[in-house]
Amino acid sequence: MLAIRNAAINDIPVILDFIRRLAEYEREPDAVVATEEDLKRDGFGREPKYRCVIAEWNNAPAGFAFYFYVYSTWMGRPGLYLEDLFVLPEMRGQGIGRALLKHLAQIAVQENCYGMRWQVLNWNEPSIRFYESLGATMLKDWETMRLMGPALVKLAGGPD
Repeated sequence: MLAIRNAAINDIPVILDFIRRLAEYEREPDAVVATEEDLKRDGFGREPKYRCVIAEWNNAPAGFAFYFYVYSTWMGRPGLYLEDLFVLPEMRGQGIGRALLKHLAQIAVQENCYGMRWQVLNWNEPSIRFYESLGATMLKDWETMRLMGPALVKLAGGPD
């Protein structure tokens, strides 16, 4: 009933649809500007910037996990960074999210990663409880910083 496989280039429309549905769930439906071409360029070229696995239930896409590798200078090893995890609302409660995370944990162990990291919105109590039930811990002392747009260009030495 459940199968998890690496995404292929022909999955790009499904991946983008999952990204958009996740943005809706996270109350940011207009925030997605990624295109199919962006996903193709950055995930399926000579040097992929991300990886993605698709969960299928009865041969139909049910969810996905979108990830990439980071490096810990303190650990001296890579880590797996989970950018997005999404399961269709009608498919939740079937163990698909847990199966996707288990699959990523297996990849992390095979790749000698120090662990896995991801972010969760502070209002998303069901997800926080789910992640904690798996043994994940919240990094309470760390805050996420983001630099983008004109501020990024300015720092890079571009026009003010």
